[in-house]
Amino acid sequence: MIEIERKFLTKSSDYRQKAITKKRIVQGFLNTHVERTVRVRIIGNQGFITVKGKSNNTGTSRFEWEKEITYDEANTLLELCEPGILDKIRYEVPFGSHMYEVDEFFGNNEGLVLAEIELDNENEVFEKPSWLGEEVTGKTAYYNSQLSKKPFNTW
Repeated sequence: MIEIERKFLTKSSDYRQKAITKKRIVQGFLNTHVERTVRVRIIGNQGFITVKGKSNNTGTSRFEWEKEITYDEANTLLELCEPGILDKIRYEVPFGSHMYEVDEFFGNNEGLVLAEIELDNENEVFEKPSWLGEEVTGKTAYYNSQLSKKPFNTW
């Protein structure tokens, strides 16, 4: 239940050509406290509720618990969320022995594209595709919970 991930900006949209899936995600936050976040997400016709703990000092690791819920439950919970519902398209892009998840944001976060890679440990070596840009791991402004409060187009 510990999530280990690194987060990057992108330099180009070349990841689209290599993507094996493309899904729309709508998500909101019931709680964005610094010690924990509670997220509600709809992907297609599936709902999810997720609890995330505070990140470690490097921003790479934190507790994560997720449970699938019905679409209707998720849709109802989205109405209770804090202001700032996020809308994005997620591409899953295999590269080397890993899968990158690349999110293109819409609405007030239009123009922001983030790539994440989940790892088995913080020191794991991984290949970086040519479209990967600056690393933003641990920069809280790029956390989805913060993007819901202070959108990219207000920076």
